Amino acid sequence: MKNLLMATASIAMLGMAVPAAAEHHKKDGMEMADASLHAILAHERRAKDKARDVYRHPSETLKFFGVKPTYTVAEYAPGGGWYTKVLAPYLAEKGQYIGVNYNVDPLPFPEDRKVEMAKWSATFPAKIAEMTGLSADKFKALRTNEVTDEMAGTVDFIFIPRMMHNLMRWNATDNEIKALRKLLKEDGTIGIVQHRAKDDAPFGYANGGRGYLRTDTVVNIMETHGFELVKQSEINANPADTANYPKGVWTLPPRFAEGDVDKAKYAAI
Repeated sequence: MKNLLMATASIAMLGMAVPAAAEHHKKDGMEMADASLHAILAHERRAKDKARDVYRHPSETLKFFGVKPTYTVAEYAPGGGWYTKVLAPYLAEKGQYIGVNYNVDPLPFPEDRKVEMAKWSATFPAKIAEMTGLSADKFKALRTNEVTDEMAGTVDFIFIPRMMHNLMRWNATDNEIKALRKLLKEDGTIGIVQHRAKDDAPFGYANGGRGYLRTDTVVNIMETHGFELVKQSEINANPADTANYPKGVWTLPPRFAEGDVDKAKYAAI
């Protein structure tokens, strides 16, 4: 059984027992890792990204997930690289960062988008190098349809930040999670951050099309694929978010799907 950590404004994580004799080594290592992570978060390359730290809590989130600088970590659908700028340098010296993107071939995307995505695995390491100032050869990238048997069972942790709703609305959840599961070590963990719908939200609202998913929906999907929910966290919970907007989560910043209508109200949320 593989492990699921959830951040549906909650998060889930694997707990590990450490022998008492090794506790001081663990403490020293964690302190060094924490210092490294804090230095990365404070770096000037994140000047524009830092404004969202107060909402996304990257330090607390990664600590909850138990990400270590020695891990092989795959970030799913890195997009613009908000978390990539943190994870890639954090793992560059002792671990391995892998960007993993979805298989666009069966998705209802324009052909020109599919052509561009076909190049992604070859071009993303260079993009990481631009983001971090590190050598591109330190990083790897692939799409889920490029996962080979040789790669199976090589990844300690897979991070899926705010992406499960897209897989649901694209009807791509099954194939994508299967590919990600193949990458994981047998005791590996997937950590999910996801906009959370209310527990009683109707499926017509919480089906991914508005960006929100119910926690039980995500857990059930992952259990179907052989994962066990280890724990959750409220680190990223926002009590002010009522999660019931006609245009979904994109009503809120930074998208403001309603334009200037009630913009101040949504900004406050």
